[in-house]
Amino acid sequence: MNLSVAIVVLTAVVCTSAEIPHETVYVLGCLEKTKVKAEAELQLDGEEVVYADFQSGQEVWTLPEFLGPFSSSTVRNFYKNAVKGRRLCRDALALWIFEEKSPPEVKDAPESTIYPRAEEELGVENTLICFANHFYPPPVKVNWTKNGLEVTEGTSLSRYYPNEDGTFHQFSSLSFTPQEGDVYGCTVKHTALEDPKTRFWEYEVREVSGSSAGPAVFCGVGLTLGLLGVATGTFLYVKGQQFN
Repeated sequence: MNLSVAIVVLTAVVCTSAEIPHETVYVLGCLEKTKVKAEAELQLDGEEVVYADFQSGQEVWTLPEFLGPFSSSTVRNFYKNAVKGRRLCRDALALWIFEEKSPPEVKDAPESTIYPRAEEELGVENTLICFANHFYPPPVKVNWTKNGLEVTEGTSLSRYYPNEDGTFHQFSSLSFTPQEGDVYGCTVKHTALEDPKTRFWEYEVREVSGSSAGPAVFCGVGLTLGLLGVATGTFLYVKGQQFN
């Protein structure tokens, strides 16, 4: 099946009561020959505020409503307008495909990276993030491995989000506890990739180098001698700072 996507992006600049300018972006997208795959969302300064969940039949706020400089009518009519927009989007897409005589689908392969959500510590629970960006069309599939074995427990995959250039990005996460020697991998699959793309992450032991340890030694000696003599302690502390 030839899958085609239409994306409409509307941008506006609004001001709050404090006259601080904000950029709002309304994104509407739809896929050919499907009743579910459509997107409608509102962004504020690059952050998603609300999106339409067409499966549950309601809007979903990802940021508190009071954070956005939107009128009550915007809030009240968002989902209703999204349904109308989805219908118009599909009509426009069908007309475009007819006029262009079913043009070949354009595809962009995803870029991917893997990183921990928080600074990693051995034995402390953390989350690995696999970030796929600049792909088209959506979505991507993500698989996780630990030491070469597939992992499904503790994994999640976000919705896909539109970028300003018409591509998309998506997150996958894995809850884990770092241990020495463990190697984690996230494999991203997409129709634009001939082969899946895999990124790996492994805990790295950080060592304190000799050059950085010098000032700490001087400072420590200065503070210790400071208990015996203020003048001597202060002198060594200043020398340690100069060395740094």
